[in-house]
Amino acid sequence: MSKIVVIGANHAGTAAINTILTNYPEQEVVVFDKNSNISFLGCGMALWIGKQISGPEGLFYATKDGLEAKGAKIHMETAVDRVDFQKKVVYATGKNGEKYVEQYDKLILSTGSLPIDLNIPGKDLENVQFVKLYQHAEDVIKKLENKELKNIVVVGAGYIGVELAEAFQRIGKNVELVDLADSCLSGYYDKEFRDLMTKNLKDNGINLNFGERVLEIKGNGKVEEVVTDKKTYKADMVILAVGFVPNNILGKDSLELFKGCAYKVDLTQKTSIDDVYAIGDCATVYDNSIQDTNYIALATNAVRSGVIAAHNACGTKLESVGVQGSNGISIYGLNMVSTGLTLEKAKKLGYNAVATNYEDLQKPGFIEKNNNKVMISIVYDMDSRRVLGAQIASKQDISMSIHMFSLAIQEGVTIDKLKLLDIFFLPHFNQPYNYITMAALGAK
Repeated sequence: MSKIVVIGANHAGTAAINTILTNYPEQEVVVFDKNSNISFLGCGMALWIGKQISGPEGLFYATKDGLEAKGAKIHMETAVDRVDFQKKVVYATGKNGEKYVEQYDKLILSTGSLPIDLNIPGKDLENVQFVKLYQHAEDVIKKLENKELKNIVVVGAGYIGVELAEAFQRIGKNVELVDLADSCLSGYYDKEFRDLMTKNLKDNGINLNFGERVLEIKGNGKVEEVVTDKKTYKADMVILAVGFVPNNILGKDSLELFKGCAYKVDLTQKTSIDDVYAIGDCATVYDNSIQDTNYIALATNAVRSGVIAAHNACGTKLESVGVQGSNGISIYGLNMVSTGLTLEKAKKLGYNAVATNYEDLQKPGFIEKNNNKVMISIVYDMDSRRVLGAQIASKQDISMSIHMFSLAIQEGVTIDKLKLLDIFFLPHFNQPYNYITMAALGAK
């Protein structure tokens, strides 16, 4: 039997712990987490804030008691102060000041990511909020009980910012969405898709303010205004949602980093030091779309990396097959999904990339109900013909289609292979010449 210490017990950590306890019950598992809860699905925060779900209970899928019942020793509300990687010792401090010194045989770092903290005046005023943890969402919801809190400025128009903007508008707040980029969702979609979401947000009452840099947050104790390089906005609450950075505090001076940020790991999740693994948002991934190491912080990546690290820490070699960064968003019924590279990203990376686009109804025109337009773009490399990415948008639920493109990127499928792909037809579901086939046939 060996001792495996896991630092951090959210998605990646929970996946690793459960994998070890289920498959290797002889292993001793000790866990440290500075939070008071585990397994909170942050992707559901906007649904909770926007009252689209009744409460947060369903946003948790694991507990301290449940993991301990399987055999783990869990220290919650316990911060790890430092790790001696040479002597294999973890030093931690509990909420009441108790000290822990834990020797390990294998170490799994699952420290996640931290919200980017804008270095601007006024960021410490009351009602300037991050929204990442359960406690953050709970605090926002309690403050929203104050009916005088009417004007909310959301800084950052990525996935989280857009989702929160919708949530606040749904409960009757005036929402200003501000971003330095010239559009929303700039990291995930090409312009024609971003334009779709921009119109969707405008049509539903979100005030959009793109191409603006936040300079200062003003107020007397509480936030009152947000000042950008173009305008000043009245604000009763400010949400800072400009992104996240890997939490590398414990190992940044000892472990190899990727571009100075995430822990660089191999396909087994091992870091540059033997017996030390890194998983989830603090670690790199192998990105099949660029066929190289990358940093893509997604809960799905976190869970897979936890499973892989757990098996390898217990002596069973298991390698990642890589990821494509598959993702999706649904705002006011507009569903958008993507995987791999956008055309803009592919060109910046030096690919001889082009996109083939197509738009049509999901089903034959004679289907009069529940039949919406679908827009698709498939990005591929003209030289190798390899599929590099795909984006799909519709009021229809087209989400499952993106998984096929994810597999295509993983397996190096060419655009030409998709042209005559065997896709079934039934009027209840699709068209005989459906949007995937027609987009592929339109490739040069």
